[in-house]
Amino acid sequence: MSDEPGIPATPAGSTGGPVGPHPEPIRFFGTTWLNHDNGYTARRIGVALGSLATAVVSCLVLRLAYQGLRIAAIGSFVTLLMVVMFAICSALAFRHTWGGFTRRPDPDRQASLRSLLTIGFVGSLLAYFFRSLTEAPGEKLQREEYEAARRHHAKRTTRRSGNPSKKRRRA
Repeated sequence: MSDEPGIPATPAGSTGGPVGPHPEPIRFFGTTWLNHDNGYTARRIGVALGSLATAVVSCLVLRLAYQGLRIAAIGSFVTLLMVVMFAICSALAFRHTWGGFTRRPDPDRQASLRSLLTIGFVGSLLAYFFRSLTEAPGEKLQREEYEAARRHHAKRTTRRSGNPSKKRRRA
């Protein structure tokens, strides 16, 4: 295995492909993000449209929930509290999801924010939509890790050339 997180390496004795780190697949894109081939652009368009459509449908569902609160006549304070809660949770979920595209999230923090991210799902969907307009969500992070793993692998596997007995001694 590679020293880099999420970058598996092929064992030296295996057959069936090049030795070294392999790109980690991204959800909906597989490894097409590496060379932008095999329908990468169509996938990006599909992911952008899918996440936007899901966000719109989610907002309609939230609108129905809001109307249910109004019909129940539970009071304007509780209704306002629910709207503010969804707005704040969506903003925090957007920020957290957007930041997760450029750095690996801390698993403990991720677990503690799970309920907030669930409530603010619209923000996460919008972050996914906006990121997919420019690249596959998480592509920049994956590319940086993959290139670092390749450099590390190349550095480890380069062999010294020449006869070691003719090596000049340092004075």
